[in-house]
Amino acid sequence: MTETDLTIRELRQRFAAKTLSPLEYWLALERHIEAWEPSICALYAYDPEAARRQAQASTDRWMNGETLGILDGIPTTLKELIATKGQPVPLGTKAVELTPAVEDAPAAARLREDGAVIFAKTTCPDYGMLSSGLSSFHHLSRNPWNTSQNPGGSSAGASAAAAAGYGPLHIGTDIGGSVRLPAGWTGVFGFKPSHGRIPVDPYYVGRCAGPMTRTVDDAAFGMATLSRPDWRDGTSLPPNDLDWTDLDIDVRGLKIGLMLDAGCGLAVDEEVLGAVEAAARRFEQAGAIVIPVKPVLTRAMLDGLDSFWRARFWGDIETLSEERRDSILPYIHEWAKGGAHVSGVDAVRGFNQTIEMRKTCGRLFTQVDAVLSPTNPIVSYPAEWASPTNDPALPFEHICFTVPWNMSEQPASSINCGFSKSGMPIGLQIVGPRFDDMLVLRLSKAFEDWTGGVTSWPKPPVR
Repeated sequence: MTETDLTIRELRQRFAAKTLSPLEYWLALERHIEAWEPSICALYAYDPEAARRQAQASTDRWMNGETLGILDGIPTTLKELIATKGQPVPLGTKAVELTPAVEDAPAAARLREDGAVIFAKTTCPDYGMLSSGLSSFHHLSRNPWNTSQNPGGSSAGASAAAAAGYGPLHIGTDIGGSVRLPAGWTGVFGFKPSHGRIPVDPYYVGRCAGPMTRTVDDAAFGMATLSRPDWRDGTSLPPNDLDWTDLDIDVRGLKIGLMLDAGCGLAVDEEVLGAVEAAARRFEQAGAIVIPVKPVLTRAMLDGLDSFWRARFWGDIETLSEERRDSILPYIHEWAKGGAHVSGVDAVRGFNQTIEMRKTCGRLFTQVDAVLSPTNPIVSYPAEWASPTNDPALPFEHICFTVPWNMSEQPASSINCGFSKSGMPIGLQIVGPRFDDMLVLRLSKAFEDWTGGVTSWPKPPVR
């Protein structure tokens, strides 16, 4: 293990013992990023000079015993959609005017309050509307496990940065799976908390922010900072007194549903099924009661959501000049144009399908304590593709295991549960009841402990 592989807990111990300073760690990480970044293009607004200043300030605080919070000196990135004061928020697209943000979004504000070293934003596709590293504004982001393959999205850069070891903490956003999907495809841990647990601005139905890390423990450290309330999010949950790093659990007697059929969308690859079934057996061996459960999603629900999102997005871009609209990634533009023909009544009908998802998810959780499923239905797909189907007429066939839990506002994670024959990671999704974020983190940590987690991460290319 090198210095750049240290966890947040290990870094805090080294900082406290004065055997490693935040500045020394950052300088080592900076060299690591320089070796990786030309190959995976995970970052936007990368500012190593500002990082050095922040790391020096943190070093001084650690030396004087005056640290600001548990993330003091910890290098962190934020998805480009999360505003940071003074920097433009391009939303992954050439269509947006590059106007500096006037204030930090909630996640950025909380990180600064605790002394985290924010050194870059991470890439995303246009408007965060793809599960891909493809964007009309950013360079193409690639998967560190195999740079010919896609890291997924829309938190594409965050997942690539986490897998490549750009520090221990990366913050993504998730409205249909955009933290969990890329986490699954890059082998990292991705956590979508209960809706409102991490305040976001702007907030919206199903939209969450969440940590993307190499270990469950690192995500828990991030949650302690990120989960503080913020008045700007009208769905923000009340202050919590959770001990986010208390991750011990005894799973004996827990009733856990195993969902291997999403109800619609892409068929699940055999290698994915095999890895998830093997993961379920781990829970059984530890004393959990694993029972097969039926899907919570239907084709009508997915198609209704598609109609609603098309109409909403077309409303967002309709007032742009024709020139700006034409600069949007063609795949997304083609998909969005369908929204021009969705009537108001049909848009409302589409939105109502999110309520149907909430009902089916709620009904399932009267029978089980948690749910296991694949995160992604397929092993991987080419880096240049806009989505796993690469077809704007079928944009959401890959989100069928993930999107219901956004609409039901329940916490869910993706954790690595194996690798394909081609060497690509496979993700296990763990879902808990609404507001029981700790159960999901604890089940994730238990599984990580049983398997040992990912022990061999990709290495930067030799140049």
